[in-house]
Amino acid sequence: MNHHFSRFVLAAAFFGLSLASAPALSQDTSWYAGFNVGQAKVKDFDCTGTTSCDDKDTAWSIFGGYQFNKNFGVELGYVDLGEARGSGTDPILGAFSASFEATGFELSGVGTLPISEKFSVYGKLGLFMWDLDVKASSSTLGSGSLSEDGTDLTFGVGVRWGFTKNLTAQLQWQRYNDIGDDATTGKSDIDVIGAGIIFRF
Repeated sequence: MNHHFSRFVLAAAFFGLSLASAPALSQDTSWYAGFNVGQAKVKDFDCTGTTSCDDKDTAWSIFGGYQFNKNFGVELGYVDLGEARGSGTDPILGAFSASFEATGFELSGVGTLPISEKFSVYGKLGLFMWDLDVKASSSTLGSGSLSEDGTDLTFGVGVRWGFTKNLTAQLQWQRYNDIGDDATTGKSDIDVIGAGIIFRF
């Protein structure tokens, strides 16, 4: 995880310094920061044999961005995708439980299409550097955990409404693609539907 994180931080820092030293491109240029809260769904969480299964959980993110002009910007953020859980009983395993929890950093380009002075639609495409923890326990076999990390695509669409020049609300659907490893933790897409607030500087 450390070597992935180091490269990501260096790239983000270099990008931020480049933007900070660049002149303003237009009146639409601005820095911004915000947060999202919503519901995540792990699409391929295996609930076979469980009596209790929950593939949804609260997801949240914090992010900062730079708007080059009214049509294009870039965002860097931290995302917590919550935890999917399942439990049950089995003749061999006894009482058992399992969980699938993902967090990470994302760097995305954001394309915006203004519809009116206050209302716009947008799309996101970028990379998600994820960290996944899978845990399992059994009353007969004990407990264990697996961790994987990697980088895969993320993309989404949404709408934004500007209350004022500096305050904007958004509704968004976003997918985090191929989280996990087929050979160890299992792999799944995670979808998030949520809402957020953006503060422009």
